[in-house]
Amino acid sequence: MKFFKQISVVCLFILITFSGYSQTYDLGKVTVKELEEKEHPTEKDAEAAVLFDIGKTYFDYDTNKGFLMITEVTTKIKIYKKEGYSYGDVEIPIYVGDSEKENVNFSKAFTYNLENGKIEKTKLKSDGEFTEKTNKYWNKVKISMPNVKEGSIIEYKYVLTSPFFSNLPEWYFQKGIPVNYSKFETIIPEYYVYNPRLKGYSMPIVSKTSKSKTINYTEKTSRSGTDPRPSNFSNEQMSYNEAVTTYIAENLWSMKSESFVGNINNYRSGVNHELTVLKFPNSPIKSFSSTWEDVTKTIYDSSNFGDEVKKTGYFEKDIDVVLQGKNTTDEKVAAILDYVKKQVKWNDFTGVYCSDGVRTAYKNKTGNVAEINLMLTAMLRYAGLEANPVLVSTRSNGIPLFPSRSAFNYVIAAVEFQDGFVLLDATDANSNINILPTRVLNWEGRLIRKDGTSTFARLIPPFVSKESTLGLVTIEPDGVVNGKIRATHFDYNAYQFRNRYLNLSKESYLESLEKKYTNIEIDDYVLNNDKDLYKPVIEEYSFKHNGLTEIIGDKMYISPLLYYAMSENPFKLEKRDYPIDFVYPAEDKYTLTLNIPEGYVVESLPKPQVFALNNNQLTYNFSIQATGSKIQLNAVLNINQSFITPNHYEEIKNFFKNVVENQSDKIVLKKS
Repeated sequence: MKFFKQISVVCLFILITFSGYSQTYDLGKVTVKELEEKEHPTEKDAEAAVLFDIGKTYFDYDTNKGFLMITEVTTKIKIYKKEGYSYGDVEIPIYVGDSEKENVNFSKAFTYNLENGKIEKTKLKSDGEFTEKTNKYWNKVKISMPNVKEGSIIEYKYVLTSPFFSNLPEWYFQKGIPVNYSKFETIIPEYYVYNPRLKGYSMPIVSKTSKSKTINYTEKTSRSGTDPRPSNFSNEQMSYNEAVTTYIAENLWSMKSESFVGNINNYRSGVNHELTVLKFPNSPIKSFSSTWEDVTKTIYDSSNFGDEVKKTGYFEKDIDVVLQGKNTTDEKVAAILDYVKKQVKWNDFTGVYCSDGVRTAYKNKTGNVAEINLMLTAMLRYAGLEANPVLVSTRSNGIPLFPSRSAFNYVIAAVEFQDGFVLLDATDANSNINILPTRVLNWEGRLIRKDGTSTFARLIPPFVSKESTLGLVTIEPDGVVNGKIRATHFDYNAYQFRNRYLNLSKESYLESLEKKYTNIEIDDYVLNNDKDLYKPVIEEYSFKHNGLTEIIGDKMYISPLLYYAMSENPFKLEKRDYPIDFVYPAEDKYTLTLNIPEGYVVESLPKPQVFALNNNQLTYNFSIQATGSKIQLNAVLNINQSFITPNHYEEIKNFFKNVVENQSDKIVLKKS
């Protein structure tokens, strides 16, 4: 994948002999000195800091249930500012969707404060812990720590018990606040082999060892149905080896979010583990995914995926009607996509497997992602098109760097042609051919063909989504500005606009515009093509604004881009160690004509500017000229590459600094 060439994420498992770190980290040991600390030693502006975060995942044997995976976590956090109070609210997701469920228990949860020179300790009460239902598959167990103030220290422990072994809980060494000490230990029986994968820019020290373990259990020997004797119970022993791996990281800086970051968890220092081999005594060794082909074959061979996309009998008559009069491929694709979007609504559940099946989803007019888009794929195939499903990892799920059964959590459809393919997603009313929901625009998916083979499918659009604003503006002698605006939104900009606008009434939308552009009055608002997904959205309106000019003596100052000027740099961090993600290539273009007020002449204009970043990844072009009583200007910002590596951060920061400075420069008019 090109990704490996574009970002310097260390992905190899590091084996380093470890012998230090003899210090102990225990709950309940809070000092006056810790409570008196006013700011973090290395990050003075930090709102809080993790003093230590220690996790351990191990396997416990239960006679009735077999092995269970146990994860114990102890955490101690210092609160410096009010903005850090949110770290006193903790939530742990647990899976509850099957007969086997996860559970989590909190304990040793206290808040410490310094009151009149003495340490005051407040225990978490029962009303501070509660469970919230997320959906039919997941709950969140939450705690809200008591008496949290500036200067507080909070600490807690929780134990997560799970019967599911496919993945160990993902551990993040790095967080949104500085972390003084983080340790994660895995103790894994020899029967389970996991593939550990490190990510991020700050690597922990890793050590490995092993130990033997013996467990005692009771085995029941049942009699036959005709044997009147009771069952026999015998005490047995089982011995096996455990692999112990310890990861330790210290003094990690905060991983702060910023504009255009995508999913910041992709870049935090952390480790995850996926099960690759099962090898129990007296049983055949079972291997899991090791290549992308293995991953896709495993998914495609599932009855809840491959079998579902082959079903057709439930829709054939309906699709025959939909296809009447549709002769070209484009017409067929558009007609079937529009039909599925109207016929079956998304229930907000993601996943690559069907839950109730495509037939039930079609009948009930609602389904999860897999049901809707596998149904779409089947209908396109029925229409004679070369259609196939595409496995996707959403932006919130992270970038799939390695072959993994948990890499994908979403599925869309593709129609292949000789010169490429188009991508489709019927879960979103405003999606279109090659216009996917932005949650899907996450690097590459995996297209699976009918024979089970697969190939990567790029999800980032190759085309530029444009936005063009035309304005005819009059500046009055008293500084009031009025005029007419025509704004045209293309492709993904149109999709984004529809998602914002169509959920609001016209009145609510205009109120939001008037709030965004302070001191503006909007009239005669007309919206065209808002429902026609195959045309750009066009806004037209008249406006009046009394906050765009400044009159000092005999001079008037006005920003050439009016209320469209970029007022601040979106990139503020001094250093950034993760990529800049603009989601999709885009162009913003402004063409404005300003009528100078009677009695004024142009004294000075901002200077024309043209600058570019690294082979035109970003470009900016600003031109302006005065002719008689008119000023004409053009400003075009192009984002030609939507994903840019962090080694260009300083250049990008300076690029936008220059844009802001240019757009802050004023037109100066002088009384004649």
